[in-house]
Amino acid sequence: MNRSSVPSVRLQRIVVNPPQIIRHVPAGQICCDPEWEAAYERFETPGQEIEKFLRRLRKFGFDSIDRNAEIVEIFCGRGNGLVALEKLGFPNVEGVDLSDTLLEQYSGTAKLHLADCLSLPFHDATHDIVIVQGGLHHLPTLPDDLDRCLAEVRRVLRPDGRFYVIEPWRTPFLTFVHAVVEQPIMRKLYARGDALAAMTDCERVTYERWLAAPDQILQVFAKHFRTERLETRWGKLAYVGSAVQVG
Repeated sequence: MNRSSVPSVRLQRIVVNPPQIIRHVPAGQICCDPEWEAAYERFETPGQEIEKFLRRLRKFGFDSIDRNAEIVEIFCGRGNGLVALEKLGFPNVEGVDLSDTLLEQYSGTAKLHLADCLSLPFHDATHDIVIVQGGLHHLPTLPDDLDRCLAEVRRVLRPDGRFYVIEPWRTPFLTFVHAVVEQPIMRKLYARGDALAAMTDCERVTYERWLAAPDQILQVFAKHFRTERLETRWGKLAYVGSAVQVG
């Protein structure tokens, strides 16, 4: 998950059979806020997150996608989206994230890349699908970083490739949820709500900047992709785009 590029204290965690990570940036120098990571781990168990991702992928129609598709998930975090893809029968899966402490929690067969999503470690036109499930809103600068990231996604996609996106979006439901979980009494009584509020506190600047710029964000999407699906409900943007060829 590509959040601000700042040094931070590494989370201390015992990892059994750690995954093989291809390192394109120095380990431990560019990583997530450990407080955010701790709240993320409290928010839902790996099993709960995998089931959530399976539901999302099925809603996107992944049950009918060619199982030989070459797929990259960017901002993949601890890799539960990759596990969901593997459970659906996709063997050619790779993940990219800037947090080695999160990548080390993954258990599966996908290739992992410790890399910046503003400079993806892949050759041009080599993948059929790129997915992001909650990472773009961590980009520190809008619209410039979003433009760079989507240009990279478009670059690595084949001409008939697709970009699948789930990101937070300001809807009445999301406003209500934050109003509830950020109440002190709710934070004491509802552990998952407290975890959500803690994550929001850690990423407040980029999160609020993202939620405040829907038109600007969609303009950048339209620059790089032809919209095939766009839904905004229940506090989420669900988007599918096909690559716009340049030149």
